[in-house]
Amino acid sequence: MKATTRFLVGLLACFAAGCDTPVKPVKSLAEGGKLVVVTTNGPATWYEDSQGRATGFEFDLVTLFAKEIGLEADFQVVDSREKAEKLLDERRAHFAAALLPLHFDLPGGLAWGPPYHSAQVQVVYRATDPKPKGLADLAGRRVAAVADAFTDSVLASPPKNAPAIVRWPADATVEELLEAIVAGKLDAAVVESARFTLARKHFPQVEVAFDLGKPAQYAWRVGEVDQKILLDRMKDFFARIRKDGSLARLADRHFAHAARLTAIDAGTLIERINTILPQLKAHFLEAETVSGFDWRLIAAIGYQESHWDARATSPTGVRGLMMLTEDTAERLQVKDRLDGRESILGGARYLALIADLLPARITEPDRTFLALAAYNLGIGHLEDARILAQRRGLSPDRWQDVRLALPGLADPGQYGTLRHGFARGHEAMQFVDNVRNYEDILARIEPREKPLAPRPAPVPSLQGSTSASPTAGR
Repeated sequence: MKATTRFLVGLLACFAAGCDTPVKPVKSLAEGGKLVVVTTNGPATWYEDSQGRATGFEFDLVTLFAKEIGLEADFQVVDSREKAEKLLDERRAHFAAALLPLHFDLPGGLAWGPPYHSAQVQVVYRATDPKPKGLADLAGRRVAAVADAFTDSVLASPPKNAPAIVRWPADATVEELLEAIVAGKLDAAVVESARFTLARKHFPQVEVAFDLGKPAQYAWRVGEVDQKILLDRMKDFFARIRKDGSLARLADRHFAHAARLTAIDAGTLIERINTILPQLKAHFLEAETVSGFDWRLIAAIGYQESHWDARATSPTGVRGLMMLTEDTAERLQVKDRLDGRESILGGARYLALIADLLPARITEPDRTFLALAAYNLGIGHLEDARILAQRRGLSPDRWQDVRLALPGLADPGQYGTLRHGFARGHEAMQFVDNVRNYEDILARIEPREKPLAPRPAPVPSLQGSTSASPTAGR
């Protein structure tokens, strides 16, 4: 584990235990200090991926801002908004980026930056129960919410006959509330839409009943150190990323794919993780060794392709658990596409081959996302989509930009100008979204004991040949 990661994990554990943070008061940026940003641990803010890399919506947004103003971001990770606010009050951070809703006040000489994302308080319930239409329908039922200023402000004036809503500690999570609903310990919970969107895939038994109050806006909360300078730079930063679409693409990257997963999809996968995956897991682990990709990603591809049916066959001739074409199977020396182990290893090697064909300058996670799209479309059609992205003034090396160009592969006015012609770009978009969601569910149920080592750099001899067409065929 890297030293920075050890520090952050240690700091988070320290806060959870209630000890004093070792973080010193921040210096003025003019003194050459780092941009110290306090955030919370969670899928919408800051967390570690399977390779031990920091990620999350707030992490990416802050990193982009820090780069724009020429500073390095130093993240301090705590377990609740209240502790984030405490660090700001004590001048131990420059600002807090923790999906803080703009509409409630915080004490002290703190200030709000520009809003950048919307939030909605929602009531969620167990889908097998009658759907409540309002709080009055939950009278006498067990309902809980995390105790913070956001939900408390919405629940300040409950209607007559509303249930007594139990406030859970400020460091409780949406996932814990949903677990309690599934376990029958709660009948409903009050949650935030952004955090629920990312958590819902793991709890298909829970659905939204109704919204409470008006939508609010998330914003960064800025401390007193260099406050005016930071607010001015934030104003320019958010104006730019709204105008050029960077903010929308970043939000789409972190939230949109999760919103597209249905409860039926998630529920079926969870059931098959318990019944079918144990028979296949050893093959997926072997595939991780030969490809360098997390076994759960490979398993997610296999589930998307065949629902882990080793004998699956499509009308177009692709076959097996990883749905390989005959040409691709021959190239990868897969003798029997209907043999589960052979198919899994072949599909993993094929994904690695595609990833290594992409230009070396493409970084993670975009390299993996683009490789997934090519697994579905073929590397030639992906190259065409990258060309379309470039024609639109977008980056051909970023998944969210190429994603915007993919529908053009089915547009006669566009695909007629491309080397590889027509392709179902929308299907590739859905493929990547589904695989990402399935991998997230697998990661929660099948956690790693240690981070996956980064894949080796692409083989130089394979670079510069992305117009070749070793397609999987769909």
